[in-house]
Amino acid sequence: MSEITVAELKERLEKNEELIIIDVREEWEHEEVNIENTRNIPLGTIPQHLEELSSLKEKEIILHCKSGNRSGQAQKYLISQGFKNTRNLVGGITAYMS
Repeated sequence: MSEITVAELKERLEKNEELIIIDVREEWEHEEVNIENTRNIPLGTIPQHLEELSSLKEKEIILHCKSGNRSGQAQKYLISQGFKNTRNLVGGITAYMS
C-alpha cells in the first residue's frame, strides 16, 4: 500500500496542487484540527459514501486520521472496492501538526 510523508504532502500543498484529501477521523476530531480543504468522512461511514466517491476510483486519494491506523484501514477498504491510487499519510494529523 502506498504512503505519503508529511513533508511530501506539505510540499504539494505549498505548490497549490489540487489534492483529494479525506480525513477519516470523527467529525468532532476534524473540527478540532484539520488540514485545509480536507473532506471529512469518518471511517465507519465510508461504505455509505462509496457511490459519491466512485468517480474518484482512478484519481489519487490521500487519506489521513490521527496517527495513520484508521486511514490505513480506510485505504485497505477502498482498494478492495476498486480504488487504484490511495495513499496513507504517515503519522497522520499528529505528525502533520508537529
